[in-house]
Amino acid sequence: MGKITLNQVRKSFGEVDVIPGIDLSVEDGEFVVFVGPSGCGKSTLLRLIAGLEDTSGGIISIDGMDATDLPPAKRRLAMVFQSYALYPHMSVRKNIAFPLKMAGMDPAEQEKRVSHAAKILNLGAYLDRRPGQLSGGQRQRVAIGRAIVREPAAFLFDEPLSNLDAALRVSMRQEISELHQTLKTTMIYVTHDQVEAMTMADKIVVLNAGRIEQVGSPMELYRSPANLFVAGFIGSPKMNLIDGAEADKHGATTIGIRPEHIDIGGDGPWEGVVGLSEHLGSDTFLKVNAGTLGTLTVRASGEVMMHHGDSIRMSPQPGKILRFGADGKAMA
Repeated sequence: MGKITLNQVRKSFGEVDVIPGIDLSVEDGEFVVFVGPSGCGKSTLLRLIAGLEDTSGGIISIDGMDATDLPPAKRRLAMVFQSYALYPHMSVRKNIAFPLKMAGMDPAEQEKRVSHAAKILNLGAYLDRRPGQLSGGQRQRVAIGRAIVREPAAFLFDEPLSNLDAALRVSMRQEISELHQTLKTTMIYVTHDQVEAMTMADKIVVLNAGRIEQVGSPMELYRSPANLFVAGFIGSPKMNLIDGAEADKHGATTIGIRPEHIDIGGDGPWEGVVGLSEHLGSDTFLKVNAGTLGTLTVRASGEVMMHHGDSIRMSPQPGKILRFGADGKAMA
């Protein structure tokens, strides 16, 4: 079991409240992603759950038990960090087994758990190698294996893919998602990369300045952002946000529309000039200077060949415009 509940959890450093007070429930077996810009408090919140930081207030419960004052070793949580933190003089086998050895576990049981983790992570052929003989992705799998053998109530990942190149990030993202499907264990994953959040999470927690802006499934946040912050943060490329007369027409202070919800051509009501076109094969992204509307990003078919200086007409798709009030919150 791995249900984790936060009740008005706070963290202050001196006079500064970095986590003013958070309520959150992570259900058993969920894959929950904390996402937000640098400095939003997501890693601090993860460290509070892990017990690596002391809370300034509130209660952290794990499977119904108050764990607020428990040391990390007593919380039955396993953390995987951005740095692999492997022992370079030890083999992969010994690195994975290290927490079990420190706990005084029987050697036969250690070997059983190491073999099981190695099978799950496809590390069987590397057990006798040292970390220096492995790729970055393989080293990260070893770090995950070291967490698996502890059989925790939940896994905590703190930006584990940040040190990997783009291709490895994609493959490791898939491996961690498949690992969750295999183990069915609660996972909390911290990242600043909203693409990772969208592709991996059952539930996303969007953080900003230590506060939760919105909690929901990836598509709930994508389709129905609660406010301008979430609207501008979730989605790649970002949602177009338009103020002024066009927003007034819709009875809003700001309107938002996704790049893929703008059609080009015909006699559309919006017009502009292409400033930059990015041809990515299946898609073309156009940066359009649209006068009082500002610069709009438009997602079109990869077959659309438009270039700098081309004139363009655009139409927002019916029902796809989102409205936001003066307080920044979404309007019905």
